[in-house]
Amino acid sequence: MMATTHGFVGLALTTVVAAFAPELAVPAAAGGIAGGIFPDLDVAAEHRRTLHFPGYYTIGALPAVGFATVAPGPVTVGVATFLLAAAVHSVSDIIGGTPSAVPWESEREHAVYFHASGRWLRAKRWVRYDGAPEDFFLGAAFALPSLVLFEGTIRRLVLVGLGVSLVYSLFRRPIGRIAARWE
Repeated sequence: MMATTHGFVGLALTTVVAAFAPELAVPAAAGGIAGGIFPDLDVAAEHRRTLHFPGYYTIGALPAVGFATVAPGPVTVGVATFLLAAAVHSVSDIIGGTPSAVPWESEREHAVYFHASGRWLRAKRWVRYDGAPEDFFLGAAFALPSLVLFEGTIRRLVLVGLGVSLVYSLFRRPIGRIAARWE
């Protein structure tokens, strides 16, 4: 899935905080967006292995969310939403295609590396590839709650992210062909 889709999912996770503790909405949103996008920074290394930790982010997120619930503050909430969004990102890459530049042509079956067992988890391909039409619509669906609950900068970031997602989705296949030359 696109980094923007993961960012929207991370932001959607923070809508609970925005609804019940509006004073912590911005740190929660920042943590959710950053955690949703962070694992994809490994695209320059071994994508979906270097910064994707489906098990370890989850293990870290559970106590962080508990601590943020008991001692809510900008830092605890921001860290908890970061770890939770990074965990959801890493796990949800299983429903997509492979990390290839042209996943629609790839014979590989791996989606994300599971460090705890030392093996790749199999791609389900429910979202055929990052930038596929279903990826765009999934991201847009997760962006909607944020457009309702957030204002100002967060809302503008969501709108820009939707625009970037749309352009990327429209040009994903040509971009993939160009990127495959360097793969």
